[in-house]
Amino acid sequence: MIQEKNFVTVLLLSIVTCGIYAFYYYYVMTQDINTMVGDDGQNVDPATVVLLTLVTCGFYSWYWYYVQGNRMKALADQNGIPCQENGTTYLLWVLVGSLICGLGVWIGMYLMIKNFNQLARAYNASLGGNPSAM
Repeated sequence: MIQEKNFVTVLLLSIVTCGIYAFYYYYVMTQDINTMVGDDGQNVDPATVVLLTLVTCGFYSWYWYYVQGNRMKALADQNGIPCQENGTTYLLWVLVGSLICGLGVWIGMYLMIKNFNQLARAYNASLGGNPSAM
């Protein structure tokens, strides 16, 4: 079962931990998206995502938003799940949002979590789980 994410929790824990929780967020999201999508040739080790994000001072996370967003959009389209945003949308929010006091990063993250939760509910339902139990 894939556990849904809560944007407010991610936001608050990221602020309280001075951004350290964001690395955990990248790790868990990558792991869960890999599980939901399966082997699409774009799976990446979650630890690699965290390491590359650290080494590149966060620049890798921009690429991560783009790739994972496109993977989620493809999965949503294959399963008839409404999802308007794709990797380009998240990337633009992160890049342009950096120019407006960093607020766009949080908007991009919110949109990603919203779409992720829709996919997680559908994935859990396909496994016979009760999506409202989370």
